[in-house]
Amino acid sequence: MALFRLDRPSLATAPLLVAAFDSWIDAGGASSSAAELLAGDGETVAEFDGDLLFDYRSRRPTLEILDGRMAELTWPRLVIRHRLIDGQDLLVFSGAEPDFRWHQFADAVDELVRELGIRIWISLGAIPAAVPHTRSVPVLGSSSRPDLLLGHVQPGPAGTLRVPAAALSVLEHRVGASGVPAVGYYAQVPHYISGPYPAAAIELARAVARHVGTEISTTSLAEEARELRNRLDAATALDETTRGYVERLESMVDEERLPSGEDLISEIERFLRDRGEGSERT
Repeated sequence: MALFRLDRPSLATAPLLVAAFDSWIDAGGASSSAAELLAGDGETVAEFDGDLLFDYRSRRPTLEILDGRMAELTWPRLVIRHRLIDGQDLLVFSGAEPDFRWHQFADAVDELVRELGIRIWISLGAIPAAVPHTRSVPVLGSSSRPDLLLGHVQPGPAGTLRVPAAALSVLEHRVGASGVPAVGYYAQVPHYISGPYPAAAIELARAVARHVGTEISTTSLAEEARELRNRLDAATALDETTRGYVERLESMVDEERLPSGEDLISEIERFLRDRGEGSERT
């Protein structure tokens, strides 16, 4: 049973593959937004079979009704797109997180990674954290070996976390275990923010740019980030309790106090409770 269709792209170099799924580690839609920015107008070279991977009752297709006529159905997708950046091949793997067949899905992705000669796997994610919107977006890393993370990103947090695994993490673990270098960059999104958080998407795109060794324009997200920052600043100024809380978070950042496993897990647990999911801690 084939899970994907591949139209093998013409590759000039051994490609990087960037992966980001719409899942619980996509707080503020940051990793999905970064993936869209990175993919640009790249052509789709692989698509996974949604009928085999998705529960359409939890990820329902969108129906467009025009003047009482059912005009168009848009189905959830999971695709790989190809883009050439400064002479380097970049593959962007994005879309909805699968509901079913994770073992087979991991097998299929491992096959694709080997067939396409991927030289490094880069996961992008975003997690809720006790960080303020008034400071630069912190990024934590994971890696299959110590020398892979770039840009002074630290692995972490310290300690042991036990949370429900995302499909993206399953793939990163599988690919790294098979011998392909694998890293993950996870932006920390202020837990008090609901809705898109473009500032985190920008930082994730920059993390990929460091691996490509080039600049990637984030202009399309920069104005959104500025507008959101202004709205958040205005809302914070109107409420003394909120202002005091943000100031405490600023102090933690300014003192370079990295979040401990206990600190981070409390925010993740709160986030997952709101989504009806569970977590454990040690």
